[in-house]
Amino acid sequence: MNNPAPDDPDSKTNLEFERTQVIDTSVTQANLQRDSSTEPMSRQAQASGEPVLSARGITKRFQQGDLDVPVLENLDMSVAAGERVAIVGSSGSGKSTLLHLLGGLDSPSTGEIEVAGERMEKLSPAARGRLRNRVMGFVYQFHHLLPEFTAVENVAMPLMIGGEGKSSATKQAKELLERVGLADRYRHKPGELSGGERQRAAIARALINKPRIVLADEPTGNLDEATSSKVYELMLELNRELQTSFIVVTHDIRLAARMDRTLAMQRGALTEMPTSLDTPEVR
Repeated sequence: MNNPAPDDPDSKTNLEFERTQVIDTSVTQANLQRDSSTEPMSRQAQASGEPVLSARGITKRFQQGDLDVPVLENLDMSVAAGERVAIVGSSGSGKSTLLHLLGGLDSPSTGEIEVAGERMEKLSPAARGRLRNRVMGFVYQFHHLLPEFTAVENVAMPLMIGGEGKSSATKQAKELLERVGLADRYRHKPGELSGGERQRAAIARALINKPRIVLADEPTGNLDEATSSKVYELMLELNRELQTSFIVVTHDIRLAARMDRTLAMQRGALTEMPTSLDTPEVR
């Protein structure tokens, strides 16, 4: 079924993508116990060394009346366990649309996406929600912490949505907040934290379920240079320690240069770029 074409394809997907960490998983939680059609990650995929995520022949088009807007055209990509991949490109080029599809929040017009050995299009909505909650983490340009909850409550929430008891979830959240340098701030609400502290809490929330892959959309776009550098270091440190794969959409070439690979989005396709600090920034 064709989707209406927004004025900017990325603007619609950004808004919906940003709601997933809490809203999407909580909506599907009521169905999780009734749906056992898939495990959160494939044992075969873990054992065989298959990519954590792969996309093959991905096309995405938005249509409204006679207007046909191609956004992604026959796109392929693959991400290995523990690999860090940056995606750069001009605004409106389809970067956020791609993350939206990779996160299972929308379906491609054609092609297939596989995450942890599971084909997204073959999963029921509840099973897809479980896959997201346990296998994937999300980090956004805006932290999107819930303002009425403390830092530790925000970080623990994905665990509790997945069925973890409050005591155990809180203990794990405190431990992770300590690792990101917020041991003395866990009782504070988002409005009582600095921008950098809120973003570190958001990264902790993304990693609380020990996901196999994190999708990050401009994770330092709202931060100053010094704070951005600290967030970079934190992401790289956690990548090394936990072997979590990262796909990071960014305009910041300094961050892209520290990834294992950099892919440029142009005309709906991805092209591999040299990962070098000398590469000009893409805006």
